[in-house]
Amino acid sequence: MGNDRLVCKACGNDSFAQGELGGSMANVKPVKLDMVHFSSSPLILTICTNCGEVASMKVKQPQKFK
Repeated sequence: MGNDRLVCKACGNDSFAQGELGGSMANVKPVKLDMVHFSSSPLILTICTNCGEVASMKVKQPQKFK
């Protein structure tokens, strides 16, 4: 791919930071109803440092959904 540098769609800024959204109510859980053991994972957010727009969300531990 060409240019992988992020640019904020809301304000045009190109400076970002990452934060983690977690805790018992904020973690992502599988939708499967037959799971006896519920595993979950926090989300990693990429946030524009100028306006706060969330540019991306990524599950921290995707292996828990296999």
